[in-house]
Amino acid sequence: MRTVKTVSRVNNRSVFVYELIGMVFIIFLGSALHFTFELSGGNTVVGAFSAVNESVWEHLKLVFWPALLFMLIEYVRLRKTASNFALAKTAGVYLAIVIIPIIFYSYTAITGKSIFLIDISTFVVAVIIGQISSYKLLTHKKLSESLNRISLGLLILLGVAFVLFTFYPPQLPVFMDPNTGRYGIPQ
Repeated sequence: MRTVKTVSRVNNRSVFVYELIGMVFIIFLGSALHFTFELSGGNTVVGAFSAVNESVWEHLKLVFWPALLFMLIEYVRLRKTASNFALAKTAGVYLAIVIIPIIFYSYTAITGKSIFLIDISTFVVAVIIGQISSYKLLTHKKLSESLNRISLGLLILLGVAFVLFTFYPPQLPVFMDPNTGRYGIPQ
């Protein structure tokens, strides 16, 4: 019995290390993706995966695509040792991308303006909370396999929405660039 607990602790530690690495990976790659569309000269393929304007929606891509990429890296290493992989990673991503607009719209309702340092801090905090929640589910007892399948579908759906709404954004405030009043990829 003691051996099983030791192995479990080692696996939990390994998962924890991966989630910490994921935090750093997502924060740095997400920060870089803020600039890649402009640096690419407005390449539409690059725009599908990076922020094409200053809307809240486009900034959510800065969490999603790096988290998805890191999820694929993690899957190779953790698929046999971690529980609830798709559920954990999907929950972490969704939580992070829900936190960002909640904090953004809350503080801008009070201040009346966007504050760069708070925006960056919000991104970092959202990524950390997402990765912690992912860790908790990865080290939790095995849950229903259907939850993992549903989660994977929700992750794919979100990826499709990010690409689709880059080119065909709904005319809603979350999609509007506050600097230009425009939506989606610049024409």
